[in-house]
Amino acid sequence: MELAFSRPDKVRLLRQPGRLIHSIAGQSELAAWNSLQDQFDNLEKHTQWGIDVLEKYIKFVKERTEIELSYAKQLRNLSKKYQPKKNSKEEEEYRYTSTRAFLATLNEMNDYAGQHEVISENMTSLIIGELTRYVQELKQERKSHFHDGRKAQQHIETCWKQLEASKRRFERDCKEADRAQQYFEKMDADINVTKADVEKARQQAQLRHQMAEDSKAEYSSTLQKFNSEQHDHYYTHIPNIFQKIQEMEERRIVRIGESMKTFADVDRQVIPIIGKCLDEITKAAESVDHKNDSQMVIEAFKSGFEPPGDVDFEDFTQPMKRTVSESSLSNSRGDGKYEPKFGGKSKGKLWPFIKKNKGAGPEDFSNLPPEQRRKKLQQKVDELNKDIQKEMDQRDALTKMKDVYIKNPQMGDAASVDHRLSELEQNIEKLRLEVQKFEGWLADVEGRLPARTEQARRQSGLYEAQNTSAVNSCAQDRESPDGSYTEEQSQETEMKVPATDFDDEFDDEEPLPTIGTCKALYTFEGQNEGTISVAEGEMLYVIEEDKGDGWTRIRRNEDEEGYVPTSYVEVYLDKNAKDS
Repeated sequence: MELAFSRPDKVRLLRQPGRLIHSIAGQSELAAWNSLQDQFDNLEKHTQWGIDVLEKYIKFVKERTEIELSYAKQLRNLSKKYQPKKNSKEEEEYRYTSTRAFLATLNEMNDYAGQHEVISENMTSLIIGELTRYVQELKQERKSHFHDGRKAQQHIETCWKQLEASKRRFERDCKEADRAQQYFEKMDADINVTKADVEKARQQAQLRHQMAEDSKAEYSSTLQKFNSEQHDHYYTHIPNIFQKIQEMEERRIVRIGESMKTFADVDRQVIPIIGKCLDEITKAAESVDHKNDSQMVIEAFKSGFEPPGDVDFEDFTQPMKRTVSESSLSNSRGDGKYEPKFGGKSKGKLWPFIKKNKGAGPEDFSNLPPEQRRKKLQQKVDELNKDIQKEMDQRDALTKMKDVYIKNPQMGDAASVDHRLSELEQNIEKLRLEVQKFEGWLADVEGRLPARTEQARRQSGLYEAQNTSAVNSCAQDRESPDGSYTEEQSQETEMKVPATDFDDEFDDEEPLPTIGTCKALYTFEGQNEGTISVAEGEMLYVIEEDKGDGWTRIRRNEDEEGYVPTSYVEVYLDKNAKDS
């Protein structure tokens, strides 16, 4: 009796993936990544590398935004550093065209810095934020795809193990059936064996044959199922998974390319605005007018004094009282100050004309030259008029409110605004008195300033002679070490003619005695004539007190003496000096 068994070698051919794929490779055209089905682990490493590249690019853009912010901050600090301080002398210097152009440059640099902040903000939102979210999604998608791939691989391996088990069981049953058949044939040929034993052997052989047939059917069914699963695995499931992984990787590549384009576009978008900033800087530079600045210097520092006339000849051969013409050069604040010698030796007192008084000047600005005083007074009058207008506007508004309250009592109490109205009326009255006071000083100054058309006449000898006759009837001006002027109005005439105080400029040959000591509270650099430099904490001798001009005369040794601001030193006068 023969049994038909399937050959195991045929089964081996069917289970080898390489041969199976090769045998059916011509059935369909595989996509590019489908040909990498045996490179699952390498593709997993490659996609992880792609995510690492994306995260590296995000880090690069983030550092770029930090650089842009830092640069913008430094530009803003630089612009702020050189901005003029409000209500300071530095702010007044920005009335010249050159300094206004510099101020415009500072403002444009501030806007320029703002564009770098825009670059940082746009890169943060359009690149860093978008790519960070995309990376998280990409990681989840990648994890899902490779999880499906491993699951499919595990499934096909399980099917393969089931096929192997079915095949081994079929092979074992076939061998058992062969042995049972051989034993039956041996028992049937042996004449010494009883009929019952032969029948038993025959039944055992038939049972084994039936088990082999069952194993064969099971193995055949498992084999068909495995082949179907294997076909679906290599031609449906794995290709789909690899196709998704390929699309995922290609989307990553496209996304990083788009981000690089956005990186350039963000910079390109601010170029026109940066160009406008640079155009404004160029425009400001072209607006610099040297002629205008020169004229402004004249307007700013013009004192209003006329140049002095000739010095009168004083004949000392005649017994007469020596007098000095009020038109002497000693009245001028120019550099070529006239210093006559009268036998005695000058004590070397030179007024520091350029230095200004540290403390607040007089209310009527009488410490300033006439032209500068007129400007300050006019400015003060304008400010007071603006304050009056503000107060009047508030008063009018409250008056209207009071009328509304009177007509509509439910809206408010009309008496509640009376106190504020009274305060405003008082403020307005005070401001008007202030305006009258400053307008009086202004009228006095304008009345004493020389007319523009009379300059030539006032420079002539005729004008000099007219001044000479009024010397004894007009107030004398005293010039202080800080270059200020104080005027006292004469009751005999409104004309003010400055006179030179020779007692302050000249002295005996004997040096002045010390009247006390002083300690320097601050360091003072005496850079002008007549001043002396002192260091903080230095002890020196006082030889002349402050005469109201804000300067104290001190001595370091026999050869070094000069003036320092009184506010810079703490004076300790001797008791005898105080008593005197």
